[in-house]
Amino acid sequence: MPLSTSLESYTVWFVTGSQGLYGEETLRQVAEQSQQVVAGLAGLPVTVEWKPVLTDSDAIRRLALDANADDSVIGVIAWMHTFSPAKMWISGLDALQKPLLHLHTQANVELPWAEIDFDFMNLNQAAHGDREFGYIQTRLGVARKTVVGHVSNPAVRGQIEDWQRAAAGWQAARTLKLARFGDNMRYVAVTEGDKTEAELRFGVQVNTWGVNELADAVAAASDADVDALVQVYLDSYDVVPELLPGGDRHQSLRDGAAIEIGLRSFLEAGGFGAFTTSFEDLGALKQLPGLAVQRLMAEGYGFGAEGDWKTAILVRVANVMGAGLPGGASLMEDYTYDLVSGDEKILGAHMLEVSPSLTTAKPRLEIHALGIGGKDDPVRLVFTADPGPALVVAMSDMRDRFRLVANVVENVEAPDLPKLPVGRAIWKPQPDFATSAACWLTAGAAHHTVMTTAVGIEVFRDFAEIAKTELVVIEEGTTVREFQKELRWNQAYYRLAQGL
Repeated sequence: MPLSTSLESYTVWFVTGSQGLYGEETLRQVAEQSQQVVAGLAGLPVTVEWKPVLTDSDAIRRLALDANADDSVIGVIAWMHTFSPAKMWISGLDALQKPLLHLHTQANVELPWAEIDFDFMNLNQAAHGDREFGYIQTRLGVARKTVVGHVSNPAVRGQIEDWQRAAAGWQAARTLKLARFGDNMRYVAVTEGDKTEAELRFGVQVNTWGVNELADAVAAASDADVDALVQVYLDSYDVVPELLPGGDRHQSLRDGAAIEIGLRSFLEAGGFGAFTTSFEDLGALKQLPGLAVQRLMAEGYGFGAEGDWKTAILVRVANVMGAGLPGGASLMEDYTYDLVSGDEKILGAHMLEVSPSLTTAKPRLEIHALGIGGKDDPVRLVFTADPGPALVVAMSDMRDRFRLVANVVENVEAPDLPKLPVGRAIWKPQPDFATSAACWLTAGAAHHTVMTTAVGIEVFRDFAEIAKTELVVIEEGTTVREFQKELRWNQAYYRLAQGL
């Protein structure tokens, strides 16, 4: 079935803690006020669903098990409206397998100073109850995000949205099936990795299929389907004359369309949300898949070139986390530098496979020779990513754990590039080029990344917290010396955290 990247099918449960000590009237008010808080969260990308107030250990544990069993539930928001003794939460928190957000809030913004009596104090004591809840979460080592403030505050809503998007990315990873067509590029180190550990840590299933199984699906594409897809290309892109119907190289465009049809049918039939290819293993395919890969990434699929399944995971996760936002996510690779002092820039691209979701301009559909792979010249979309904020993130296998490395960057206007026939981006990294590159190399970060122009670093911070995975960030204020210290501390921490 077609891949979904929408967040509409997901929900987050909102749970409120209290206890029977205060009586039924107080509990009724707790329920009413917690429903008002949920109403204040309307309009977030993931629906927040109110659940009845929890007042005992059995109900808390049962709710956790129910959340675990419901695939549409991607997380739980918890608020201790009154005082909920934390020992009631031990079994439930221990059982909960979904991402948790602790919302430290209260029903009112301003205190009605002249009207406060002790009944008011008994009812409105989240300042008390949430501290008890914070203790037990820390005591149990529960990974969570803590958000502080009233839900009418846009900053609070923004933090909750970031967490929702991270939780959606986590759900996407937990249910992801990834198809590798062939192995990774020969002798390359960073695209290797422990696929068994990846399934244990992230939930993603990574398996390999012979490229000729894909070639068989491509060969099965009907002329009518190819005709229809070629028309989509003609309507969507600025197609060079030689690829137009009647043009000297129109058959190459039809071959590219057949590859997209076959690849899409293979992925849909297998329920795959991400895939990899390798120019060293193309079998009976006529071209290295370029146009097809670009379009599938723009629809939400994850992709990694040269068998790079770890980057394919990141592209899929970033696509889901950015659902509904301007911008997109794509495979990216740092290719070459402009080292003009004080104005250094990075030119990123790949052989063919950069997603057109990075631009709002109309891409140009072209055909050019490719010096590797030994196949026919491939068709591809040519464009430059829009200027604006972006993020590049890599995943590396560090033997005993996975490491995410992120760099906050700014895509900039491109000079004329008439002889570079690929999708590309040009960016300035934070805090500066030299610091960024030195930190990236020190961290052992991969040369393949996901570039996202839809979500920022806070979403990836939340994702890493949910996944209990190391994340190091290169941004404004980063220094090489402090970055090196962080890596050393992390090495000790993550080994200790995993136990003996």
